[in-house]
Amino acid sequence: MPRTAPLQLFQRDHCPLCDRALEVLARARAPEFETVWIDDDEALEARYGARVPVLRRGDGGELDWPFDADAVRGFLAG
Repeated sequence: MPRTAPLQLFQRDHCPLCDRALEVLARARAPEFETVWIDDDEALEARYGARVPVLRRGDGGELDWPFDADAVRGFLAG
């Protein structure tokens, strides 16, 4: 069974907000994360389509866009 990364970013191709989220994560010095592309996945599209980008912790907590570096740091602190 594959191990799920402790942090995931749900995003889609050609998404300017997703590009901005990547910049925010870099500023927040977020740890390594897994990118989950929702394109071509009906279940993920239904769950995250209107919300991307979404940052998800391993415990299931989610942070919806818009977020800034301070919000990311607080979210990562739990």
